[in-house]
Amino acid sequence: MKSAFIFPGQGSQAVGMLQGAGEHWPIIAKTFEEASNVLGYDLWHLCQNGPAEELNQTMVTQPALLTASVALWRQWKVSGGVSPAFVAGHSLGEYSALVAAESLDFIEAVKLVRLRGELMQQAVPVGEGKMAAILGLDDSDVIAACETAAQGDVVSAVNFNAPGQVVIAGSAAAVDRAIEACKEKGARKAMPLAVSVPSHCALMKGAAEELAEALNDVRFNDAVIPVVQNVHAKAETVADTLKANLLKQLYSPVLWTDSVRLLVNEGVSSAVECGPGKVLAGLIKRIDRSLTVYGMDEPEALAAAKDALGQG
Repeated sequence: MKSAFIFPGQGSQAVGMLQGAGEHWPIIAKTFEEASNVLGYDLWHLCQNGPAEELNQTMVTQPALLTASVALWRQWKVSGGVSPAFVAGHSLGEYSALVAAESLDFIEAVKLVRLRGELMQQAVPVGEGKMAAILGLDDSDVIAACETAAQGDVVSAVNFNAPGQVVIAGSAAAVDRAIEACKEKGARKAMPLAVSVPSHCALMKGAAEELAEALNDVRFNDAVIPVVQNVHAKAETVADTLKANLLKQLYSPVLWTDSVRLLVNEGVSSAVECGPGKVLAGLIKRIDRSLTVYGMDEPEALAAAKDALGQG
């Protein structure tokens, strides 16, 4: 039976995340301590106590979720869990997947995602960019609505999360026009998201150019587990390819629906969501119910996941 580990991105964070895991597994505290030493502040304390406004800042959220996911992955390995056939991450989660696949060093990843968050926040002044969730339309209708609404500005479909669930991003005025265009096409819901950064659209190309300079100094290894990457929904193992696609990801759509379908086509029947929350499990139910998703952010959940994967 083939399995995959999937790593969540922004939106899965919450004050108090991994509290139960931290009480039972020493490796959680150790991993957060490593990250805190790099960041210069107590990341575990912030994750447990907030305030939520600070945790939700992009340049804090990114290292927090990366560290949470890597801590859980380490616990999986020390508890005797076997390696999956594939790993994949949603947006930011791709960095966690690369650490799990031993392509990217954890400390280097912490530095990179902090910088990634800072560059994303700097790329578009607060209030000038926007994202919105579009529910109940075909992908092609959302893409067409964005093309109609652009009118010289940037707006595009950036997260293909599940059938009938697409996120758009771009300049605020163009996103507002696209919301109305999607409603006219019959969208069940078209609503702005509470984020300040328009991720994965052309407005992030400047941030990508600066991130490229940092990536040049980071060593990537060939992956020991194939990584399904966001930009093309294909499994890769070659270091240079993984690195190039990771950079392109910053201004390219996240093809999550296609990534999940690839896993299913490759014979994966079980997936473990390696991070806080159940966001990816919810999306996968909408993509393909034949793929069963387990959590592992609590001791009971990890035990259930190991049982399901025949390792209990």
